[in-house]
Amino acid sequence: MVVLWAFNFIAGKIGVQQFPPLFLISLRFGLVALLLAPYLRQPLGRRTRRVMVLSVVFGCCHFGLLFFGMSGVDAGPAAIAAQLTVPFSALLAFFVYRERLRRWQILGMVVAFSGVYLLAGASGSPLSVPHLLAVVGGALAWSVSNLLIKGLGQMNAFQLNAWVAALAAPQLLGWSLLLESGQGKALAGASWLGWGAIAYMAVGASITAYGLWYHLVEKYEVNQVVPLTLLAPVLAVLLAALLLGEMLSPPILIGGALTITGVAMIQFLGARRTGPRGNG
Repeated sequence: MVVLWAFNFIAGKIGVQQFPPLFLISLRFGLVALLLAPYLRQPLGRRTRRVMVLSVVFGCCHFGLLFFGMSGVDAGPAAIAAQLTVPFSALLAFFVYRERLRRWQILGMVVAFSGVYLLAGASGSPLSVPHLLAVVGGALAWSVSNLLIKGLGQMNAFQLNAWVAALAAPQLLGWSLLLESGQGKALAGASWLGWGAIAYMAVGASITAYGLWYHLVEKYEVNQVVPLTLLAPVLAVLLAALLLGEMLSPPILIGGALTITGVAMIQFLGARRTGPRGNG
C-alpha cells in the first residue's frame, strides 16, 4: 500500500502537468466507478448519508486540494506536507473524542508544522506557498475522512470505493467546469504518460491501495495504521528525484526530516505511553 501511494505522487505530478487538477481527479474517479460498476448494484442502506458526506470530504476536498496543490508544488514536498494528516488526526481526536494530548504529542505537532513551514520557504515561486497550503488542507480533509470511514463499520472496501468514486466524479467535474478551463485541449493533447498516470491512479492507488487502506482502518484503530504511511513520503521524495529530476535542496531535506520526525513523535511516543488499542 505504501509503495503504491509513493508512486501515486509521481503519477499525480505527471497528471497535473497535462490536465487541469480537478478535471484530472474527475477522470480518475470516473474510471474507478466504471471499473467497479458491479459493486454499485449493492445498496448502501443506512450508510447512504455518511458515504455521500465522505464523497465530498474525501473525494472533493481531500483530492481536490491535494492535486490543486501538486499543480504548483513538486511531488516530494507535497508527499511530505500530506503527512500532516497525523497531527490533524490527533487534534481531531482531542476535540471530538476528548482524548488527552500529551507533551510529546504537542511537541511533535510543533516540529511537524515547523518542517512544513520550512518547506514553504524552500521554493522560489511565491505561488508555491498557496499551493502548499492547499496540500495541507487536503491533509486535514483526509483526517476527517478517516473518522467518517471508521464510523461506517464493516463494509466491503470495493463497494465503498465504487460509491465514493461514482458520487465524487460528477461533483469534481462540475467544479472543474466552473473553476478551470482547457479541458478539451487537455483531452486532445494528452500523451500516453498522462493517460497512463490516470490509469495508475485509478487502478494502483484508488482501487488497490485505498482498498487496502479501507480494510486496515476498518480492522484496526486509526492511530495504529496511520504510522505506516510514514514510509510513503520518504519513498516519494526519492522516486521524484530519480524519475522526475526534482532537486533535493537542504531546506527540503531538513523540512522533510522535521515533518516526519514530528509525525513519528506524535505516533510512537504517544503510543508508548498509552499502549496500542483495538484488536490488532
